[in-house]
Amino acid sequence: MNKNLIHSEGDTYGKVFVVTTWGASHGPEMGVRIEGCPKDLKLSQKDIQKEVDRRKPKDPKISTTRVEKDEVLIESGIKNDKTDGNPITLTVKNENTRPQDYKNILNSFRPGHADIAYFIKYGDLKETGGGRSSGRETVSRVMAGAVAKKILKENNKTEIFGHTIQIGNIKTKDFNKDFIEENPLRTSDKSAFPKMIKLVETARKNGDSVGAIIEIIIKNPPKGLGEPVFDKLDAELAKALMSIGAIKGIEFGTGFKSAEMKGSQNNDQMEIENRKIHFLSNNAGGILGGISTGEDIIIRLAVKPVPSIAKLQKTITKDLKNTQISVLGRHDCCLAPRIIPVAEAMCAIVLTDMLLRQQ
Repeated sequence: MNKNLIHSEGDTYGKVFVVTTWGASHGPEMGVRIEGCPKDLKLSQKDIQKEVDRRKPKDPKISTTRVEKDEVLIESGIKNDKTDGNPITLTVKNENTRPQDYKNILNSFRPGHADIAYFIKYGDLKETGGGRSSGRETVSRVMAGAVAKKILKENNKTEIFGHTIQIGNIKTKDFNKDFIEENPLRTSDKSAFPKMIKLVETARKNGDSVGAIIEIIIKNPPKGLGEPVFDKLDAELAKALMSIGAIKGIEFGTGFKSAEMKGSQNNDQMEIENRKIHFLSNNAGGILGGISTGEDIIIRLAVKPVPSIAKLQKTITKDLKNTQISVLGRHDCCLAPRIIPVAEAMCAIVLTDMLLRQQ
């Protein structure tokens, strides 16, 4: 193992639409380089800023109190609100860092964090705030996702949106798309929201956190994306979405419930309607044999509870001694609402790469 080669290969995704991110939680900036974007695509700073702003914390009672301006700076690739064919470089500054919050626990491994795995792989990096494994890295993905969303909208009128369907043991029953962006949890169920927000606020008061399930819906996806063997569309989406730090589970369409069904129930039967193929159900979640059918792509993701909690927890130090720590600082209590724009971005990046590969 060469511990001098840190993050040498894992910072890039894509074969044609190639996305490379950089930056650390308490470094000077976060950035992304995008290669393969078509020339003359109408794309403005506002298009990208809109998506980045959706990632910002909405409510300090449930989200981090770290407030960054996250003003998107276009370094290259876009002129006069059009792409010029060169690689696109986008950055945001880190201006509200507080590495001193980690001073008392810098020698200890935070339970639930990547600290100990990094130590095993790279040795002592002496990073604060999680470094490259911090959720702060996802702002770079959202910037790239904004570009990908614009390409998909121009090519196929594809729409990607997510919503929170479960927090703790509280599940949604109703769906109101307009309500999603009107509440800090990004749930689509007005009746479930008061119970959800109370659960999250109570967890925070107790120095704890809570997990969730989010659903991503892709409407009007391009048809025929994906390859039959290793490069299946659902396999590519799964890899991209599981690369988001807090995601611990994924399912497409009926997902794990299909284990309880019979083939006659799970199969999506078809008929011709107005001379077009019409599926009578969408248990496959829009992907069959690893290839998109044009039906809505439905993905659900399990989001783990935030590991940075105030409760006292047992752990060990870097010199292998037992200790206890409380992780203070500015942290989310439930990651679901802020992960939704990130998950949307990763879906857009994968679809755009697969679309351009096919073209």
